[in-house]
Amino acid sequence: MKCSTVAIIGRPSSGKSTFLNTVCERKVSITSPTPQTTRNAIKGIYSDLRGQLVFTDTPGYHISDKLINQKLKEIAVQSLEDNEAVLYMVDATREPGEEEAAIAALLSKLRIPVVVCINKKDVLTEKQLEAIKKFLAEKLPKAAVLEASALLDEGIDEVLIELFKTAPEAPLLYDENAFTDRDLEFRISEIIREKVINLVRDEIPHAVFVEIADLEYSPEENSTWVRAFINVDKESQKGIVVGKGGENIKKIRKAAFKDLKQIFPGQKLQLDLRVKVQSKWRTNELLLKKLID
Repeated sequence: MKCSTVAIIGRPSSGKSTFLNTVCERKVSITSPTPQTTRNAIKGIYSDLRGQLVFTDTPGYHISDKLINQKLKEIAVQSLEDNEAVLYMVDATREPGEEEAAIAALLSKLRIPVVVCINKKDVLTEKQLEAIKKFLAEKLPKAAVLEASALLDEGIDEVLIELFKTAPEAPLLYDENAFTDRDLEFRISEIIREKVINLVRDEIPHAVFVEIADLEYSPEENSTWVRAFINVDKESQKGIVVGKGGENIKKIRKAAFKDLKQIFPGQKLQLDLRVKVQSKWRTNELLLKKLID
C-alpha cells in the first residue's frame, strides 16, 4: 500500500481546483474564471487499490505587493515544504511569464519529486504545446511531464499513475472513503462564495467573505437549515449581490442549493442567504484570520 501527500501549485486559473474536483469526483475546491478564488490550502483525498494520494490545492501563485496576495503566496510555498511530492499545473494557453519562471525556479530547488501536468490540452495549439515543453525542458529537466484536460477528465489517470510511482510504501493517512479534510461549515461557505463570484465577478472584487451564522439539523424532520451572510465592502456592492428585486441573490441561492444538496442527500434543505456590509478593513481581517486558521 502506498501513500503520499502532494501539493498542487500553479499560476491562478491554471486548473488546480478543477483537477482536484475531477480526481475526487465531487466538489472539494471552488472553481471560477476569476483568478485566485482559492484562498486556503485545501486537501482532497484520492484512494484506490494502490493506496492514497492526499492533495493540497494551494492558492494560485501570484506576484503582487498586496498583503492578501502575499499571504496567499506564502501558503502556496509553505505547502510545498510540507509534502512528499508536487504536482505543477501549467496553463499553456498563456505564454510562460514572470510567475511561471518564479514557480519553476522554486520547484528546481526542491528535493522531492515534481510531476508537471500541462493542462487544457483540449484547447492547446501545437505552437503553444511546443513552447511550454521547451520551457519545461530548460527549467525542470528532471520532472515528469504529462498532458491532460482536467475539465474533460482526459489524461488524469496517467497523472495519478505517475504520482503513485513517486509515493512511498506507507499506511493510509485518512479513511479510504474520505475525500477532504475540511469541515462542513467551510465547504458550505466556499460553495456559496463560488456562486457569488461567478455571478457578479465583473462588478464585485473576488474578496467576498461568506460567514455561516447558523447550521441546524432536525432528526425528526430529517432537515438541515443553513443561514449564511455574504460580506461585502460597500453598500453599492450589497445592491449588486442582491440584484434588482432580489434577482441575483435568488440565482446565487439556487446555484448553491444544487451543490449543497450533494452534501445533504435525502434531506430537506433550507438555505437562508443574506448580504451584509462590512468595512473593508473588517472584511480583510476576516479573510486573513481564515487564511491563518
